[in-house]
Amino acid sequence: MANVFKNYQATCSASDATMYTVPSGTTSIVIGLSCANKVAATHKVTLKLGSKFVANEMKIPNNSTLHPIPSKMVLETGETFVIKADAAAKIDVILSVMEQS
Repeated sequence: MANVFKNYQATCSASDATMYTVPSGTTSIVIGLSCANKVAATHKVTLKLGSKFVANEMKIPNNSTLHPIPSKMVLETGETFVIKADAAAKIDVILSVMEQS
């Protein structure tokens, strides 16, 4: 079983967008998540595992970064990590995973 560490990067849009899909034959462990508000106004981010909320409209203060997942999460083949913000292009997200295949 191979373990590979990877980072996935995205900028939130104002509608649900799949940031990550677990590849076939793989189990992924989320080991970190960073949400950075790049502007001088507070914005909200919503994070989902498939259709289930991990964080719903979590406020991120202006020019701040939050790490909203305090522990590891396990994702199975085909599961998706979905992101959305209250305004497009204001929040950058970095998802760090270890993929086991």
